[in-house]
Amino acid sequence: MNRSYLFLGIVLLATNCKLPGVSPSSTAQFSSDPVAVGIQPGQIDEASGMVDSRSMPGNLWVHQDSGSPTELSLLGHDGKVKGKMAVPNAQNIDWEDMSSGPGPQNNRNYLYIGDIGDNNGEHPTRVIYRFPEPGSLTEPIRQVERINYRYPDGPRDAEALFVDPQTKDIYIVSKRESRVHLYRLKYPQDINVVTVAEALGEIPISVVTGAGISSDGTEILLRTYTNILYYKRSEGQSVADALQRQNGRALPYRLEPQGEAVCFDRENKGYYTLSERFNSPAVSLFYYARK
Repeated sequence: MNRSYLFLGIVLLATNCKLPGVSPSSTAQFSSDPVAVGIQPGQIDEASGMVDSRSMPGNLWVHQDSGSPTELSLLGHDGKVKGKMAVPNAQNIDWEDMSSGPGPQNNRNYLYIGDIGDNNGEHPTRVIYRFPEPGSLTEPIRQVERINYRYPDGPRDAEALFVDPQTKDIYIVSKRESRVHLYRLKYPQDINVVTVAEALGEIPISVVTGAGISSDGTEILLRTYTNILYYKRSEGQSVADALQRQNGRALPYRLEPQGEAVCFDRENKGYYTLSERFNSPAVSLFYYARK
């Protein structure tokens, strides 16, 4: 992301966002004392998106944002980088978030990388890359599909993306408005055309820098530079209703230099956060276990 927007983003958050309230259904509790493991500087300095690996338990997939190679890092829960994998037939114009979930082939987990950043609002179309999650570091990433889309209301900067495991729909949350916008790309996404995203309304928060969803689709996280917000989705409820009919509840969060990545672990026993290094000597991977 563009560093010049950092201060503006925090100001917008403070002035435009109501402090999150507690929904009666949002009873999940997480530790306020996270497990923290340091990451060697130079390994992952621009972390922007992250998911817990389904094929290689004990590891996370992490990507870095604009200007970084078109690759994924496999980061152990212990903070050690196990390896890096190139993503073929892709460009990293401004990778900002990623998700894990179902896709076209049944019983196969997919990774989704959102090239959705647009600091200056100048890109008429954006792209999401989708491919089956590799089973090991020796299995190359293949079958990379491009889901090209545009917004119905003009270019938007976005840094938050997640895939609903219940419907396979892709959701994108914009970043810079005082009330951010929610968009959907319904399944099945057509990889042969530029799809017009469906506008689903606003969410009363600002400066959203990342998102995550539980593997059963019942819990959603939206993060900002200063908060992790939790939304509980009831049975039969749409994602839009879950995000718009309740205020997000603030979860424990240790302030990071420039926090953008967030995800639940694969078993929904807690959540991870990871920051860009920004002007800090190093960053840590934080894990907040469910109580």
